[in-house]
Amino acid sequence: MSQHTNTEDTIDLKELFFSLIAQWKLIALCIILSLIAALLYLRTTPDTYSVNALVQVEENKGASAALLGDLSGMIDQKQPAQAEIEILKSRMVLGNAIQKLNLDIVINGKENGFIHRLFYPHSYRSEYSEHNVQFHDDLKHFNVRQFEVPKEYLNQPLDLRFNHHKFILTNPKNDQVLYEGLINQNAQTNGLWKITIFTQDQLSDHYTIQKRSLPAAVDRLLQDLSVAEKGKLTGILGLNLQGEDKHHITHVLNEILVAYNRQNVERRSAETAQTLKFLDEQLPELKGKLDVAEREFNTFRQKYNTVDVTKESELYLSQSIALETQKTQIEQTVAEASAKYTSEHPVMQQMDAQLSAINNKITELNNTLKQLPDLQRRYLQLYREVEVQQQMYTSLLNSYQQLRIAKAGEIGNVRIVDTAVEPISPIKPKKLQILILAIFLGGFLGTLLALLRNMMRSGVKDATQIENELDLPVYATVPRSPIQESRIKHLKKKKAIPLLAVKDSDDIAIESIRSIRTTIHFALNEAKNNIIAISGPSPEVGKSFITTNLGAILAQGSKKVLIIDADMRRGYLHKYFNQDTVPGLSELLLDTASKNEVIKNTELDSLFFLSRGKSPSNPSELLSSQKFKDLLDELSPEYDHILIDTPPILAVTDGVIITQYAGVNLLVARHAKTQIKEIEITISRFEQAN
Repeated sequence: MSQHTNTEDTIDLKELFFSLIAQWKLIALCIILSLIAALLYLRTTPDTYSVNALVQVEENKGASAALLGDLSGMIDQKQPAQAEIEILKSRMVLGNAIQKLNLDIVINGKENGFIHRLFYPHSYRSEYSEHNVQFHDDLKHFNVRQFEVPKEYLNQPLDLRFNHHKFILTNPKNDQVLYEGLINQNAQTNGLWKITIFTQDQLSDHYTIQKRSLPAAVDRLLQDLSVAEKGKLTGILGLNLQGEDKHHITHVLNEILVAYNRQNVERRSAETAQTLKFLDEQLPELKGKLDVAEREFNTFRQKYNTVDVTKESELYLSQSIALETQKTQIEQTVAEASAKYTSEHPVMQQMDAQLSAINNKITELNNTLKQLPDLQRRYLQLYREVEVQQQMYTSLLNSYQQLRIAKAGEIGNVRIVDTAVEPISPIKPKKLQILILAIFLGGFLGTLLALLRNMMRSGVKDATQIENELDLPVYATVPRSPIQESRIKHLKKKKAIPLLAVKDSDDIAIESIRSIRTTIHFALNEAKNNIIAISGPSPEVGKSFITTNLGAILAQGSKKVLIIDADMRRGYLHKYFNQDTVPGLSELLLDTASKNEVIKNTELDSLFFLSRGKSPSNPSELLSSQKFKDLLDELSPEYDHILIDTPPILAVTDGVIITQYAGVNLLVARHAKTQIKEIEITISRFEQAN
């Protein structure tokens, strides 16, 4: 039992392979259909091109670095590449390029569907420039120099058609005329509509034109544009733009680079200008404070001539000047940083802590200063004020000059490494890859369908299956031959079917039928008569083919053989012998024809044929009558073998009636078509009829 189960669960790879070979036509058909679909796709899909560019984002030190000194490294940080990627995708950059090239105006052919591209291809192309959009339709073209529509018609495709010297815009939803204008004339103000179209051609086709809003135009451009950093923390950004027109996408990507570089320079220039404005306000004020301090110090010196300064006073003076200078610098840094950070930011808190520490030191020095003699103390205060104001004014003046020089040579922190270059070959569709993929896909689908068909065929797959499950002997397995394959074609054309045993006696199918002849020889020794009934559970299992060719083989062996077509409903054995159906068996049973009239000669001398005759209304009654039994008893001694081709057993009762009179009954089953259950029921009916 276990061994039998393993046999059922085992997959016979050889049988599976040959079952696929047998269905090569299905697989070939799937490959052909897949190739046709690929060719249609390639015909209707335009080529897509791709252009690339490289941008380097350098470290942004900022214009205020000249003022901040060491603190600039703490406040101004390196701008990450991700921020520049978002700027490149922003409306500030892309919107500038869209408005510069009028990319918000979209024109297409009216008939631009799959069927139209397949059978009536047009060469549609749009050229975008700063002043107009030129649309090409094969050899004709027109220029749209101005196209402004009300807000409710933004992002809505409108129908555009030309009629002699004017153009007409209509709403495709209700065919309402929205605007009419003259060609080759400047737009006449008509509410919010401003449209100007120039052309020298006589245009008859319809087109669709659309004015996109800026957000919609940016979103559409972003579908084809990609920006990514090359590597990690390299600061190199790669831009890629795809489109059907290689000249157009090259122009657009270069315009995006120009807009991006321009805004970067303007941003750096604005920062420098803001810092210069701050210095322009501070320098005069510092200059005035310095003049006042110098006048007071000179007046003091003229009044008291000179004052002896001790070493302790000199140390206090130098410390006081350094602290006041550092305090002023930090206060300016706080003023600069307050525009970027709140008071709770760690940078602001750190600078406030530094100011607090410096103020504490200045307070300690001032307390020390109060302990000095009054004259010496006043001298040190005036001298300190002059030195502090002098150093601050000199420092800011140097920064001012540096910023003036930097503004004159401002180039931004972005460098265009590679501009977009017009591509040569498209990136898609990849025609060779698509065709190869179509072949493999078609082969895969064909193989899958063949396997599914093979799995769905629950019929007999092997002769041993009948022997094991039904305990029936299998006399022979007859393979199919090319001539046998053409049988159905001959039936459709209503031509004679060639007798394979005569036309090609060496065919492998005939060799298998010869083995049946040997088996029948032994079976007839114990049979009640020499009548052999050949039956089948259902139609189209090959019993007619077996009957005719077995009769021919027996006749070739010097036996007198009679073949009777007992399928009076749909029999077609007369086609194998190129005979008429009437008169035949039905006429003989109805006594409308004699035996000599219905039994006909064939191309083999010892082979005779009795056709079915005209289809009667009661074939079952005729076959079950005593007259049919008497006919068989009369013919049996006259022939060595009588072969009867019966109707399908499960379809009608005629077959079971005939088998009662036969000495040997042969049952024909067809590979992968006849079900085991059908054979089992057929055998059951045989047993019921004894």
